[in-house]
This record gives sequence, C-alpha cells and structure tokens, in this order.
Amino acid sequence: MSPRHLHCWRSPMSGPVTMLPLAVFLMQCLPLALGHYDICKSWVTSDDGPSWEFYACQPKPLGMKEYAIIKVDPPGITCGDPAEYFCTHENPYLCSDECDASAPDLAHPPSLMVDKDEEGLATYWQSVTWKRYPEPLVANITLSWNKTVELTDDIVVTFEYGRPTAMMLEKSLDYGRTWHPYQYYADDCIEAFGMTPKKVVNLIASNISRVLCTEEYSRWAGSKKEKNVRFEVRERFAIFAGPDLRKMENLYTRMESAKGLKDFFTLTDLRLRLLRPALGGTYVQRDNLRKYFYAISNIEVTARCKCNLHANACNFRDGALQCECEHNTTGQDCGRCKKSFRNRSWRAGSYTPMPHGSPNACAASSSALGNCECYGHSSRCSFIDFLNVVTCVSCKHNTRGQHCQHCRLGFYRNQSAELEDENICIQCNCNQHGSEHERCNETGDCVCRPGATGTKCDECLLGYHWRQGCQPNVCDEELLICQNGGTCHNGQRCLCPSGFKGALCQDAKCDSTHRNCDSACNALVFSTLLLISTLLMSLEGI
Repeated sequence: MSPRHLHCWRSPMSGPVTMLPLAVFLMQCLPLALGHYDICKSWVTSDDGPSWEFYACQPKPLGMKEYAIIKVDPPGITCGDPAEYFCTHENPYLCSDECDASAPDLAHPPSLMVDKDEEGLATYWQSVTWKRYPEPLVANITLSWNKTVELTDDIVVTFEYGRPTAMMLEKSLDYGRTWHPYQYYADDCIEAFGMTPKKVVNLIASNISRVLCTEEYSRWAGSKKEKNVRFEVRERFAIFAGPDLRKMENLYTRMESAKGLKDFFTLTDLRLRLLRPALGGTYVQRDNLRKYFYAISNIEVTARCKCNLHANACNFRDGALQCECEHNTTGQDCGRCKKSFRNRSWRAGSYTPMPHGSPNACAASSSALGNCECYGHSSRCSFIDFLNVVTCVSCKHNTRGQHCQHCRLGFYRNQSAELEDENICIQCNCNQHGSEHERCNETGDCVCRPGATGTKCDECLLGYHWRQGCQPNVCDEELLICQNGGTCHNGQRCLCPSGFKGALCQDAKCDSTHRNCDSACNALVFSTLLLISTLLMSLEGI
C-alpha cells in the first residue's frame, strides 16, 4: 500500500489532519502552492509506520543590503576629510555644495549606500572630486556577506549626479580572495575595455552566463532621472523560464544539467569598480574639476542563502547569515553531514526530478566515525604521562594544538566553517615584501610594513610606490614637485631637462657643455677665475 502524505511541516506528535480545522490546514499547506522547494520534509504514514519523507528545499529570497559589510578603498576616496566644495552637472559653476566628514549633515559615508532613505530625501555616499586629473579617479566598493548566496533578481545600483562612463562589476566565490568579472559598463566599450557592446536580451541558452560589456547605462542622458545601473538577472532567467518567469522548473532543470550555470549566479562578495565618473559631455573640462565625482544612494541585491537545497530558512545569527539545516546536515551552508549521519558521503540536494527534487539526505552511521578529540584532523592521540593530558598527534589540514583546534602560523580560522571542516584553516598569503611577517589576524588581515596597505599588504598608501615593497615617493605633483621643468616618473625620480640635476632637478649643471647656470653658479666660476688670477700675479712677483 502506498504511503499517505501530509505535505506540510508538522510535528510527528500532532494528530491526524482531519482533526485540524480546514483553515489552519490550508495555511500550513499554502507555501507548497506559492513557490518552488519551500518544504524540506513531510510526515508520512504507511503500513510500515510513520516516518519523515524528505524533499529538496531552499530559503526565500532576501534583500541582502542590510546584511552586507561595506568597504570602500583606496583610503581617502570618500569625500569630507578634508572638507571640500563640489558642483553638479546641472549647475557646474555654482559650487556651493559642501562635503564635510566632521559635520553629520554634510557627511557622505559608505553606510549611506545601504540605508533606508526617507521619502523625498536621498542619502548617498560620495567620493572626492577629480582634483588630481588626469590621474584616474578610481573607487572600489566591496559588499561582503561572510556567506554564500544565490542571486534571484537584478542587482540595481543607484547613482546621484550622473552614472559613471566606465565601471565594472566583479564577484568572488571565496570570500574576496579571488575576483571574477561579472559585467562591464562603458559609454564606449571598445575604447574602455576592448569589447564589442552587447545586451542581455541578445543572449541565448548556450551563452546565458557570458560576461558582457554594455553601453546601455553609461552614456550621458542629461537628465537626473537616469540614475540606475543594472546587472540583469531576471532577463537571463527568462531565457529558460519565459518573460514572466512562470516556468521556473525549466530553469531549475537547466541548472542541474548545464555545467557552471548555478555557480554563475552564486557569490560570497560583490565589488563595484568605478573607473571614470560621469562627464556631462564628451570631454573633461579642466577648469572645473569639482563637478566630477561618484555618488551612490542605493545598492539593491536580492538573493537567497545558499543551503545546498538542505534548508528552507536562513537566519542572521552571531553576525552572519546561517542556514537552518535539515536532512541531517550541518554547517553554515549545510555543507556536511552531522557526526552521527555519515553512513555515506555528503551530497547537495538536486532540483530534479520535479516537483520535489532529490534531498540526498545524510544517512545514520552504524557507529561513531572519526576521532572527536581531534575534530577529525588527526587519527592518533598520545598520552603525556607527566602532564596527565591526551594530545593529538600529526594534526592535518593546517591545524595545530592539543586537539588540533588552532591554525598553524601563516593560516587563519575560516569563520564560515566549523571545527570539523577540512577547510577550517585558510592560508594568510601575506605579501612577502609588503608585510612584516607571514602571520595574519583572525580575519585574514596581514601586518603591513610602513607605506603598505590592503588585506595582504600588496598595495601602497598615497605617497608611496611599489618597488619590491612600498618605497616613499621621491617626487609627486603636490609636495615634492620637480623643478625647472622636470617631470615626475611614477613617483620614483624626476626626469630633468638638459642643464639641471638633483633629486628634484633643483641644481644647475655647470661645465663646459652646460652654460645655462644660475647666478650662484656664475659667482662660483667668477671666484674660481679670480683666485687663479691672484695666484698667477703672486708667482710673477716672486
């Protein structure tokens, strides 16, 4: 006899469904009709008795901006320190707007990119103005979640005072250690990136995950209404699910069969690289550089927690999003089996076969596996008699300590993994020239030498240049200016014109081939000749 199902999440201690009022029953079962893979399990009764039947399941999408950790670099790119005035393209010579980090009403910190704007009043982050032109005005904005998530809707970035003429969107799948391009944006894709401009609507099933350059969001429209820049997720989904996304089962089936498609919409971090601000025309007006800057009022990212189809809920706990794992799995992403359920290897759930998918639940073990004293990082223990302690021997996976509970020097704790995870320790990868040593702190930040910056100490602060580490600039365009027509080469040396020498070209060359000497040099030549003449006269009198 086939089992009888109650396709709702119900406790095994509850009574038969006929004892529930019809309204309550419908409310409990409603999620099954409203979405895909909302239910992880149901209580099933059969001739063999009651038991759980598992289904593939996933959490509902969330607005992710409120959970994001925002970082803006390079240092000093945010306006207001020191305070400065700026203009707008609408009134380019009425430069009465001020950015001042010390005044709350005039400050534009990064947190304003993800806050909730009051009705009719947009708050925004703002960069410094392009006062260093022609040096590029570049800003990197990173959103991190310390959690793997899957995009379910468009990414929308809202710019105030004009959209950039060149920018790119990048993503990371390993918490910011490596980055991959997501989409390029430019008013001229060929000039900016050497790419032919494309639109997402022109993609087909075989190239749905292609990285494009689009000119749709970068050309100057001359209107403040044109504010948004998009990464079109829904249009890519529509290639399989239809324009109204009513055939999501087609998309889910394709994600199981197309290599890399699921990973294309998966990420841990996003980075927006702003490469060239809005110009308000076809060229840069050098006489008014205060109207060129970046300003972002909102970044919308809609996604669901990646739980490997082993959870239908994801909650914010201990400063990070955590999957509420089912199917006898555990971990931040439900990425492994519980200790007592390791009878077979862990597997992610599958969207197929429709409509419930394959849960691939972890099965109960016949006996306890592994060595819990060492969190699975060692198979041998040793008793130290005079200390009366048991210690693990030959810790693996870059761990150390009595119970293999710490990371080796040069590694740091993976906060998204539990102690039993083989990937619990991540290599610091500190730059050997920019960092003091190979060790890093608990978040992976290395200790930088003077002048160096960045998580891995592989970047230089302003006033320094990279040369086997960060070296102080010999020259620049503000404080250490090359004199007498000299030009600064990469901050390393002044290229002096003929007739001048010195670190800043401050000294004149005085020899037989360079007669262009200053008065001091001429005085030196004159005094030398006078001395020679005096000596000759003295010799004649002898």
